[in-house]
Amino acid sequence: MVKLFSSILIFLFLLPLAFSDLRVGFYSKSCPSAETIVRRIVQNRFNRDRSITAGLLRMHFHDCFVRGCDASILIDPKGGKASEKQAGPNASVRGYELIDEIKKALEKACPLTVSCADIITLATRDSVALAGGPKYTVPTGRRDGLVSNPNDVNVPGPTFSVSQALQSFSAKGLTLNEMVTLLGAHTVGFTHCSFVQGRLSSFGSRDASMDSALDSSLGRTCGSSSRPARNDPRVFLDQNTSFVFDNEFYNQILKKRGVLKIDQNLADDALSRGIVSGFAANDGSFMQSFANAIIKMGRIGVLVDNAGEIRKNCRAFNQ
Repeated sequence: MVKLFSSILIFLFLLPLAFSDLRVGFYSKSCPSAETIVRRIVQNRFNRDRSITAGLLRMHFHDCFVRGCDASILIDPKGGKASEKQAGPNASVRGYELIDEIKKALEKACPLTVSCADIITLATRDSVALAGGPKYTVPTGRRDGLVSNPNDVNVPGPTFSVSQALQSFSAKGLTLNEMVTLLGAHTVGFTHCSFVQGRLSSFGSRDASMDSALDSSLGRTCGSSSRPARNDPRVFLDQNTSFVFDNEFYNQILKKRGVLKIDQNLADDALSRGIVSGFAANDGSFMQSFANAIIKMGRIGVLVDNAGEIRKNCRAFNQ
């Protein structure tokens, strides 16, 4: 009994140390210019392409929801060996070249010091702030993973019900409130017609949960079953303030203007509707909740201390 009690004490003492190297200002001594470099390069990209916020948010989410926030999503397939990039849900993830640009600058300033996993986290944070979202600090000290397998990729799909999506989020230690909050990142997101046409009357599948004006608008963009639009056009998930990080997404889905089925389900399901209404009525509440939720998401499955590695090239393992 004494041995058991001693073991528990040792475990409780050691548990916080698992995150001892994940802290705000991790690079303050080893690479003091790291966060400034990331911010500058993200700012330059945002000035040319405001949609990069959506791209980075999606990359961060898809990375953390697979093996944890370890930059495994960045690995290129090589020599017949597949990687997460080749999984279906990751086919339209973008922003890789921005991560490359940041990594190149950081390697010049502080070789083999700043992880690719931290670059994704910091770049996402900076892009959210640039789009009008919350300004928050994130702990750093993540290390890069050594595995990237397309078979591991299993993220919530665009047609998921609230209960299906919640199962995925709960498995990562996230609550219903945090799920509804993080899906609010769709306020700056977009999708492609191929993910929407199953809900449109022009494709013979009128979804009664979609506002008729939105149905007509999307039909003009996406075409019809007899003549679908070429090149699978993009459609914004927030049709009102498409490039602004705000709570308008929630107001839109309350008006049945959710483009993706999973988004509209948030407003229609009794389980989540109250949270949606609360965020729609209070932008400040959403902003604070989002900052808290994405910081928590950024801790999923992190590698610290001597686990993993610090990649020299974000697209390839060092070995």
